[in-house]
Amino acid sequence: MNVIGEREKTMEVLLVEDNPGDARLAREAFLDVNKFIRMHLASDGLEAMAFLERQGAHSHALRPDLILLDLNLPKMDGREVLARIKGDESLKMIPTIVLSSSETDADVLISYQLQANCYLRKPAQWDAFNDLVKSINNFWLTRVKLPQQMPSG
Repeated sequence: MNVIGEREKTMEVLLVEDNPGDARLAREAFLDVNKFIRMHLASDGLEAMAFLERQGAHSHALRPDLILLDLNLPKMDGREVLARIKGDESLKMIPTIVLSSSETDADVLISYQLQANCYLRKPAQWDAFNDLVKSINNFWLTRVKLPQQMPSG
């Protein structure tokens, strides 16, 4: 008998990242560790909110199971994006991981004050980045029970 595991469904991940190189590395690393991930990319804060609010070109966007958010973004800062996500009844339950190269205590503090689910520093080396992606996948997309998608309406 073939039984499809609960986690063998497509997981929708929104990556909010303005650096094309970092976005490419993240996409490749996630797809290497989990073939069931569908990665969506927003390259600035305004595009991220348009995706999450299903506006304009993103009117048919699927609600992400997980958001990976850089802090230093053009057009709308990642801190403002995080505040808007966590202030919105329809979005606040989506786990949001701040994935930033910043090591400042102030960025860590404000991220948690804005209700980030965790703060991870982006490693500069490929091997360390790949290990971080594996740990995100193993925890957030494999072990954690995520809330079911709420019907939109």
